[in-house]
Amino acid sequence: MTGLLICGGTVVSPTGAHLADVLVDGETIAAVLAPGAGPADIETLDAAGKYVIPGAVDAHTHMELPFGGTFASDTFETGTRAAAFGGTTTIIDFAVQRTGEVVQDGLAAWHAKAAGNCHVDYAFHMILGGVDEDSLKAMDQLVADEGITSFKLFMAYPGVFYSDDGQILRAMQKARDNGSVIMMHAENGIAIDVLIGQALARGETDPIHHGLTRPEALEAEATSRAIYLAEVARDCPLYIGHLSASRALAAVAQARDAGRNVFAETCPQYLYLTLEDQLGAPGFEGAKWVCSTPLRSGHENHRADLWRGLRSNDLAVVSTDHCPFCFKEQKELGLGDFSKIPNGIGGVEHRLDLVYQGVADGKLSLQRWVETISTTPARMFGLYPRKGVIAPGSDADIVLYDPTGRTTIGVETHHMNMDYSAYEGYEIAGRVDTVISRGTVLLSGGAYHGRKGHGRYLPRGLSTYLV
Repeated sequence: MTGLLICGGTVVSPTGAHLADVLVDGETIAAVLAPGAGPADIETLDAAGKYVIPGAVDAHTHMELPFGGTFASDTFETGTRAAAFGGTTTIIDFAVQRTGEVVQDGLAAWHAKAAGNCHVDYAFHMILGGVDEDSLKAMDQLVADEGITSFKLFMAYPGVFYSDDGQILRAMQKARDNGSVIMMHAENGIAIDVLIGQALARGETDPIHHGLTRPEALEAEATSRAIYLAEVARDCPLYIGHLSASRALAAVAQARDAGRNVFAETCPQYLYLTLEDQLGAPGFEGAKWVCSTPLRSGHENHRADLWRGLRSNDLAVVSTDHCPFCFKEQKELGLGDFSKIPNGIGGVEHRLDLVYQGVADGKLSLQRWVETISTTPARMFGLYPRKGVIAPGSDADIVLYDPTGRTTIGVETHHMNMDYSAYEGYEIAGRVDTVISRGTVLLSGGAYHGRKGHGRYLPRGLSTYLV
């Protein structure tokens, strides 16, 4: 018999963990079997002592994104290869439409960037930088014909991606009609621009002022406003991206307690890094950690509240918002003016490990680890049960994770196209051992076997969480 039998491991799902063997036939999972019940005449992979989990799904990446006069430093080739090293076998990136551009042209441009270059499977959200009659019609077409069922709007970045409340409401009404999800960058960009101008006028130019001029109150206000606008749009499905702060989380929790179609993600940088220690690093060093929403103060409860939100499901997903820039020449565009530092942190390779450290530290259960990094993003964005679960008929995207291993994060060992690491020196109590994508072993024994072009585009269905 041809195929692969993964033997002796502990299969982990959102509902539990149990010893089982996994039979792979071609690109899909054929069966999940009692230990020892598989066929004898087949290639085997010993998973004893390891967790067998569905390949991770990163629902928020930005490969090759143009921003601030430069481009994110990872291409679809380098970024998806790094993702594979970290156990992520599916990414959902963002195609971009700017004001005045045709939505479908933006999508075609991102297909051209990704096609034939990805090491893992990929899908797209669509950024709407200009909401008008044409883009509203395009939303229906993308849902019906292109398998794109989520649209990102920005309450920040006036003049670049910003939508006003009327535009947001119209897009939400359209999403309510066609079943798609509105993803939101929730910061009050109009007020933030005032604070940035005032800070620069005072001569406050260091990277820490990126965070100080984007206070958590303006994230909370925008999050709350988005939730109310979605209510007016007949409970339009709303997904808050890169949530970083306690009061924004409280607004999401209140809406969820009321049974609303409101969801949110956070990112590893908000679970581990702080405004004081990273953004406030001496000199221009803090530029390495400029991202939006910004890192929050370690003197407040944000990090503890975010971990609690993950436990309680007020936060549904951990994504990375992977948008890397090199320190030299890219981040340095903001020397002398923090507002010109390209916004973004690279982390697509480290999400699975950093969230697992929360399991090792007793902050999260093993089941929630799998749920937040794989199953829920797959369900949220119309990829389940093809992705996000180890079950018959699902794609054979499988990671063997060694809880007795160790991972040291650093620029010398990571595979992202960056000249620094946002998590330099971090030690993780666990290690990605083997990575399989659609039945093909990409990583095993420290050796990489993947190739560009293996990854396929994934048209998505509708979210399975909506009422």
